[in-house]
Amino acid sequence: MSRPVVPPAARAPSGPGATEKGLKGGALGLFSSVVIGLASTAPAYSLAATLGVIVAVVGFQSPIVIILSFIPMFLIAHGYKQLNAADPDCGTTFTWASRAFGPHTGWMGGWGIIAADIIVMANLAQIAGAYGFQLIGADGLAEDTTWVTVVGVLWIALMTLICYIGIELSANLQKVLLSIEILVLFVLAATALVKVYTGTAPAVANEVSWSWFNPAEIPSLDALTKGVLAGVFIYWGWDTAVSVNEETKDRSRTPGRAAVLSTVILLLVYVVVSVSAQAFAGVQDTGIGLANPDNSGDVLSGLGREVFGSGAWGACATKLLILMVLTSAAASTQTTILPTARTTLSMAAFRAIPGRFARMHPRFLTPTWSTVGMGLASIAFYVGLTRVSGNVLADSIGSVGLMIAFYFGLTGFACVRYYRKVLTRSPRDLWTKGVMPGLGGVLLLYFFVNACVVYSAADYGSTSWTMPFPPHWQLGGVFVTGIGALLLGAVLMLLYRTARPAFFRRQTIAVSAHDPAATAPPERDAP
Repeated sequence: MSRPVVPPAARAPSGPGATEKGLKGGALGLFSSVVIGLASTAPAYSLAATLGVIVAVVGFQSPIVIILSFIPMFLIAHGYKQLNAADPDCGTTFTWASRAFGPHTGWMGGWGIIAADIIVMANLAQIAGAYGFQLIGADGLAEDTTWVTVVGVLWIALMTLICYIGIELSANLQKVLLSIEILVLFVLAATALVKVYTGTAPAVANEVSWSWFNPAEIPSLDALTKGVLAGVFIYWGWDTAVSVNEETKDRSRTPGRAAVLSTVILLLVYVVVSVSAQAFAGVQDTGIGLANPDNSGDVLSGLGREVFGSGAWGACATKLLILMVLTSAAASTQTTILPTARTTLSMAAFRAIPGRFARMHPRFLTPTWSTVGMGLASIAFYVGLTRVSGNVLADSIGSVGLMIAFYFGLTGFACVRYYRKVLTRSPRDLWTKGVMPGLGGVLLLYFFVNACVVYSAADYGSTSWTMPFPPHWQLGGVFVTGIGALLLGAVLMLLYRTARPAFFRRQTIAVSAHDPAATAPPERDAP
């Protein structure tokens, strides 16, 4: 293998606004970018791991909660679109927040991306390991934590290797995996609804009701918060389409359009599948009910067996469903490594972290230390979490929700700050550059604060921690993982600022790479 090298742009940016880092420019078009955004979200995996959690909290109101969760995602996606138009840097939140609010805030925004991706890799690896055994009929091994962990670790290593080899291989693989995923999801939804309306569904089935879409029937504000944070998780991932902006054709326009399109497509898929699954299985906490805690970590495999039946077609379709969730987790594992590696690449290029993370492979034009480092960090966290948590899936989803709300909300506020001088130029500028991303940021800030209160309860989640210092509070493991990750980032930032202060003194990054008034005319294109 060729020895990795550091391109000149990555060793020392040519100026405070430098963004060239040696990535393979022009490798992705709009379609490939949308595919990467969708695949990173992993619709099948996200539904398998999260739909049961949402139903357990809000019951029949899960469809409206999924729709409400879309709103802040759509608003923040527009913020990404606007910021990318002016500054298409693969560091995304890190770079934009650094320019808008200063290096310390930007560094924490970048850390939020890194922490969220490392935490969710535990969830992805767990799904991939369990479904891999289910696919070959080894259900006993699928319940064995040790063997599932071994396969999960191997899965992370394989996806890390694919990301190391190149962005085009990653994108082409995603097209195949995503096509299988979306097709099987719609076949499952259509079959379930046909059985409901032909009277061949189980007795717990219900015909679709408009009351499922009534937000006034959500049990409580706390239930809404828990449901929306879980819902935010199933949309999370579309920002990968923006993090590969420096490898995209027309990089100031295509990534932002891909992000917005991805969120809209996800809304359609999630509403159709959640409505059909709820109509077929009901929301009871027993049997095949979606709120059954025995199924909460994986509602699709059990649902598939019931929907498709036990005949030859049913057995084949159920296996295909298991394969779909497995490939969905694989796709998301791969596209989770991509944005993290590019975030650390950008941070290193601007000297916010050690320069070795900016090293590029001379042939593959991919970040070397950043990609491999993400894989190793994910493996270490996954193995550690399996040793202390009784439910890796539920705990990691909850804590990732905090990370997502943190850095997505920060991006929304960064957009308003960045464009503050041009918001009065036209009604469209005010709406798309100010109101939409700002409102998205406010919503996510509210859910972040409210979730901290809910998640801190000692009886929330499957793990609790007792603080080692007085007054020895007992805190929920979800809260400790999420907030602990942010505090760890703050400590690392302060330590690195002491050792390498150039970035934090604004010597390597400018307040803004461009003048928004000069480079961002009122939008004329459709999202």
